[in-house]
Amino acid sequence: MPHYKYSCSNYDPLVHARASGREVDISPKASREVCQAIKGKTLPDARSFLDDVVAMKVPVAFRRYKLKVGHKSQLQGFPSGRFPQKAAGEILAVLDNLEANAEFKGLDTEKIKIFHAVAHRGRRILGYTPRAHGRSSPSFNTLTHIELVAGEA
Repeated sequence: MPHYKYSCSNYDPLVHARASGREVDISPKASREVCQAIKGKTLPDARSFLDDVVAMKVPVAFRRYKLKVGHKSQLQGFPSGRFPQKAAGEILAVLDNLEANAEFKGLDTEKIKIFHAVAHRGRRILGYTPRAHGRSSPSFNTLTHIELVAGEA
């Protein structure tokens, strides 16, 4: 098993809680946009936002990966967006882990605020699609690492 570290540098174990999801099979681009959307929110606000994304009620603004992305009328301030249901569901599972870790440390889960939410590309799983005349084309699947760190505001 590899040993993973967190990319957050200003982490104090006494007042902060953290959680991570390693090598999750979701899109790195969509998970990056979902992490940017929940960064700075409290735990209940982030949970309700992710539940609404999974239910396709609220879209996530795609700010970096916005080329050929449809516009959503529900978004205010930034037109491009999508409903990344799979990424939101997996990040919601990591958010549940973060809440359990904060509760174990004795932090107030209603006042806790997410200040570090990132998604990194993980390893690539090799795959090949067979083609005509005995050839094949590569089709790789990229896994994603999710990191969440929160503290009382």
